[in-house]
Amino acid sequence: MDVAETDNQMMLRALEEARRAALAGEAPVGAVLANPAGDILAAAGNAPIGMHDPTAHAEIRVMREAALRLGNYRLSGATLYVTLEPCAMCAGAISHARIARLVIAAKDAKGGAVFHGPRFFDQATCHWRPTVERGPYSEESAALLREFFKARR
Repeated sequence: MDVAETDNQMMLRALEEARRAALAGEAPVGAVLANPAGDILAAAGNAPIGMHDPTAHAEIRVMREAALRLGNYRLSGATLYVTLEPCAMCAGAISHARIARLVIAAKDAKGGAVFHGPRFFDQATCHWRPTVERGPYSEESAALLREFFKARR
């Protein structure tokens, strides 16, 4: 399987997690963490409301699960697929976990910290910089978020 096909499959799975989060009343963001062989280490959606945990973003949840599973806080070589541009908290955790590659579907001009805001990985004080790529399904991810928040207004 080539990289583009893997990226498509992983982002589709992240979108499934985002939809599940939306059904639970959470902001529809999903993430998948895969090892270098393309095996899924963890998949999750946002859950700060349900878990009563302000840090329970999809990205944090998959990094925690994978780190526990692997017995190592360093997730070197892993690829993180996320449906929305990570916030500053998540970008910091991605750096500390030494994620090799970050694939982002939709950009987030308001809360994102990779392409927007602090541009975390561009800072001189950043410990580790993953390879950052725009991934597939950006329109689907953005539409899911728009529809979710439109319904709440």
